[in-house]
Amino acid sequence: MTLQETINSDLKQALKAKDEVLLGTLRLIKADLQYEMTKTGATELNDSFVMQVLKSNYKKRKDTALEYEKANREDLANKERAEADIISRYIPKEVSDDQIQDAVTKAITEMGASSPSDMGKVMGKVMAVFKGQNIDGSKVSLIVKQSLSSN
Repeated sequence: MTLQETINSDLKQALKAKDEVLLGTLRLIKADLQYEMTKTGATELNDSFVMQVLKSNYKKRKDTALEYEKANREDLANKERAEADIISRYIPKEVSDDQIQDAVTKAITEMGASSPSDMGKVMGKVMAVFKGQNIDGSKVSLIVKQSLSSN
């Protein structure tokens, strides 16, 4: 079963169970997928493309929750966090900081990188190591920057 089929199946189950939060979140995801299908002219999206849409939605929810927190709107922040939790069920577990640090250290050693000017090369190598996995590029960037500045 493809990821898109799984989402559609879960949408039907949420409808039957009358789970409003799950239903609303899955409807928004399905709408984004429909938009992408219309835009590309495809009849179905492959799992990697669906994963990109899911990651984008997840990141939007997390960022929006932070903004609501800053505005002292905990009710809306909690709603966004709940939606992000639902979306995270469909996304593979995020690569840990320790795994990123190990890959960065290995890349710096292999490449002989020593200054912040080597950041792009190291980033490219580390991102290639985790290709297809759930990894936050900004987190990798921060770890690479810290590692290169401490050399």
